[in-house]
Amino acid sequence: MEMDSALAALAALAHPTRLDAFRLLVRHEPAGLSTGDLVEASGLTQSTFSTHLAVLAKAGLVTAEKRGRQQIQRASIDTLRALMTFLAKDCCEGRPELCEPLLADLACC
Repeated sequence: MEMDSALAALAALAHPTRLDAFRLLVRHEPAGLSTGDLVEASGLTQSTFSTHLAVLAKAGLVTAEKRGRQQIQRASIDTLRALMTFLAKDCCEGRPELCEPLLADLACC
């Protein structure tokens, strides 16, 4: 992942509504959630939530697919992995022991 892409993803996730939506989508992989379900979970209006969804999509964090009459939103796990790898490589500088506490925390989930 390039710096510009990482910055776009981090900026997109820097808003509570977008972070909550993305985390919810990650938990519902691989099936995804309908846009309506996401709007309902957010408590926002359709138009307000759509603006947030567009920011996540532009950053490559969310993709949409049409299933019948519904738009199903899915988290881009590849983009999430790329962002995590970008951050870990940059901060760990080739020293994997610096990331061991993070890996231990992830093992419990």
